Amino acid sequence: MPFHIIVPVKQVPDMERVRFDVEKGRIDRSSAPGETNPFDLNAIEAAVRIKEKLGGVITAISMGPPQAELTLRDALSRGVDRAILLTDKRFAGADTLATSYAIACAIRKLGEFNLIVCGEKTVDGDTGQVGPEIAEHLNIPHVAYVSEIREVSRDKLKVISDMGDAYYLVEVKLPALITVTKDINTPRLPTLRDKLRARKAKIEVWTVDDLADIGDPDRFGYKGSPTTVHKITFPEERGRRGKIFTGEDAVEKLIESLLKEGVFKC
Repeated sequence: MPFHIIVPVKQVPDMERVRFDVEKGRIDRSSAPGETNPFDLNAIEAAVRIKEKLGGVITAISMGPPQAELTLRDALSRGVDRAILLTDKRFAGADTLATSYAIACAIRKLGEFNLIVCGEKTVDGDTGQVGPEIAEHLNIPHVAYVSEIREVSRDKLKVISDMGDAYYLVEVKLPALITVTKDINTPRLPTLRDKLRARKAKIEVWTVDDLADIGDPDRFGYKGSPTTVHKITFPEERGRRGKIFTGEDAVEKLIESLLKEGVFKC
């Protein structure tokens, strides 16, 4: 069996242009064009580099409306071999638990695999939960916040995990799942030939009915989501503030002000 890598990807709105529906507590996705989640580009690149070393195939899976097909074509242009779109109104309204469950069911339907590579998080949700939840559904080990892949073979992986206050060298047996940070690589740009090839490629479409023999349809979409967004708030944007200190005690006043603002501590 060839080395099989799976990369879940998501189409997200352009966060520089998107609007938020405060009353309904959600993003108005129709207010901005869709694009591939930036962290997923790092996941694709990591998968392609592993494929270049070990050989094998890469399958991308995305759950979303029909227009999410564009994200899968982008993935195909970047070195992915097979693309599957999970699209069905019964998938709509999914929280991270229902989303990860649906993707895990699709992975089970695919059969044997060696490695799942996810982006650290999505820019529209920012939870970082879906990747580890997929691993839990599949009962496989996982490592989050991977900033470097040190070694990779057909049966194990050695990575650096950036946990914020420390870096950990972790060895994990395959099959396993990792989530990668943006520090892991710089995604290559697809060529015009790659884009044209991806435009003609086949996108497989799976619905809830295609996964009904693998999972419980009541655990998909809104019906299978125990969490909802209660409220959206926007952080207050504060402009730069200037202070002028004069007099013989200007230095003392400056130090006192910096201490009060928490810039440094004695």
